[in-house]
Amino acid sequence: QVQLVESGGGLVQPGGSLRLSCAASGNIFSINAMGWYRQAPGKQRELVANQPSIGSTNYVDSVKGRFTISRDNAKNTVYLQMNSLKPEDTAVYYCNAKIVTTTVRGVQLNYWGQGTQVTVDS
Repeated sequence: QVQLVESGGGLVQPGGSLRLSCAASGNIFSINAMGWYRQAPGKQRELVANQPSIGSTNYVDSVKGRFTISRDNAKNTVYLQMNSLKPEDTAVYYCNAKIVTTTVRGVQLNYWGQGTQVTVDS
């Protein structure tokens, strides 16, 4: 069994910063990719940033230059540093990871965190 636990969301004023964390735990053999998605009210879930492979990073255009994704492989943790936050960044942010477990070798499974609310409002 694998769990993704997110933390770091909250209420921040426009122009402020937040840092989200997502720690993976359980019977993990390997983590092939980690990333962050978000879903605003009435909108579809969208990719914010991910690292699909070592040295590769993707960002949605609206966050480029403001958000930074990073990983601590030793801790199975992915971070999202969010700077210069805007009201349109308000959403529930979800951690995503593609993991091979110790119980189902050779099969990559898709896991989601429970979501953390980020609200940007003055």
